[in-house]
This record gives sequence, structure tokens and C-alpha cells, in this order.
Amino acid sequence: MELHRLAGWSLAWLLAGAPALSVAAGKCERLIATGSPDAPPYLWQDPQDPKHLIGAGADLLTKVAGELGIKVELLYAGKRAQALEEVRSGRMDLLTDAPLTTAGLDSLDYTPPPLLENDYLVWTRKDSPLIAERPEDLHGHTGALSEKARMTQAFGMFAEQQLSLVRTSNLTQAFQKLLLGEVEYVLAGRYSGLAMAQTLGMAQDLQAMPQPVDKPGLFLAVSHDSACNDPWLRGQLAQKMTELAASGLAESVLQRNLERWNTQLQSSASASKQ
Repeated sequence: MELHRLAGWSLAWLLAGAPALSVAAGKCERLIATGSPDAPPYLWQDPQDPKHLIGAGADLLTKVAGELGIKVELLYAGKRAQALEEVRSGRMDLLTDAPLTTAGLDSLDYTPPPLLENDYLVWTRKDSPLIAERPEDLHGHTGALSEKARMTQAFGMFAEQQLSLVRTSNLTQAFQKLLLGEVEYVLAGRYSGLAMAQTLGMAQDLQAMPQPVDKPGLFLAVSHDSACNDPWLRGQLAQKMTELAASGLAESVLQRNLERWNTQLQSSASASKQ
């Protein structure tokens, strides 16, 4: 069964059951959530309180949980793999930025639609002649992709079979290869690419094609083993995700957190010069 059909079926079932289960409201008063700690502007460690995560995902989840009368705490649980394991085990309740995968369905209950979408763009040097309006336009060109990238499974298969991609351990290395001329393009998220370009001081040297080549979603996903995982919570979260998607709020929250990240970088740079 295709993933989008699974997600759609899950959402319909959850919403259908939610009214009858409204008596369960308030049963879970507190959620412990986590996610990738190094993915600005989506999530990153709070420099003032490294035990906690901040970012667009944290802001949106806090808003949603607050509307449900639930307190939520976004905690640092280690790198991406460690954070996922904490949620799978039930030691933490919720993953804030889960990619939708068949493997994930074994241990997580996704609440579609996604909390955030991560548009993947083709990034090039500003002097590059490469024009890529479709993924197929990248044939015959060498690109780079961070191993941390979370593409859709369909695009991942396309890239594996038809594109010439150098895998790097992180986005920093991918952009460095681009500036050095070792690759012609980098596949990176719209906002994560902007944040990294700012971090590396490359914002004036790089450009991104406007048309996304992939649009993976970042979902709220509740652990099967969470004590808070019940039909009422899943149904209410799914309803709130639907309302959030229709509101268009995510775009402004991402922009605000991109500015927040840039301000943080500038403050760190100023402090280091003193």
C-alpha cells in the first residue's frame, strides 16, 4: 500500500473516531517531545538552555498542544538516530520531525498532514550556467547530497538510479564542495539551505532554483509505546494539523526562526571578537 494512502486512511479513521472519544480530553496533560537537534530553522539546541530544542517545529507544536490544553516539552535527546530511538522505546512520547516511511509505521503513529514541509531545491553557485526546472534536468551533472537529508522514498529511488550524487556526511561539506567546484549543485532544503549558507558565510555566493524537486513532509509521530498514545490524542493532533495546514502559519513561523537563527549567529560572531 502506498504511503500517502496509508496516511490518508489513518487520518480519516482518526477523525471519525475523535468525537466519540472526546470524553478522553485531558487524559494526557504533558508530552515529552524531541527531534533533530541540528536542523535550523526547524529545530536546534537552545544556546541558552542546551537541554531544550527551539525552532519552527517547537513553536508550532507548542501552539497546537496549548490549544489542546496539553503541556509539551521539547528536549534534546542526542543526534537524530538517538532521538528516534528515545521515541521508539516510549521513553519520550513524540517525534516532532518524522519523515513518513514504511519502517516508521512499525513503531510510530503519524498524524497527517505534516507539521511542516521541507521543499528540496537545487542550489548552485551564482555564476553557474546550470538551469534545472525538473529533476530530469540534472542528468549528466554531478551533485552533492548530505547523508542527513530526508527525501521522499520515491525521489530517493529516482536519485539513486538516475542522478550522479556525491554523498557527504553533512550539508556543510556539500556546500563546501559546491564552492570549490567539486560538484555542480547541491540538493538541500529551502530553509535549511538558507540557514547553512548564513552559517558558513556563503549567502552571497549561492543561489537556489525556485522550483522544488522534492517536498518531503515532517510529521508529528507518537510512539506506539507512549503512555499518552490514545485515540483521542491522535485524533485531536490530526485535526489540529489539518487546521494548521489550512492557516498558512507555518511559512511565517519558518521565516521568523530563520531570522532568529541568523541573529543568533551574529551574536555568537560578535561575542567571539570581544
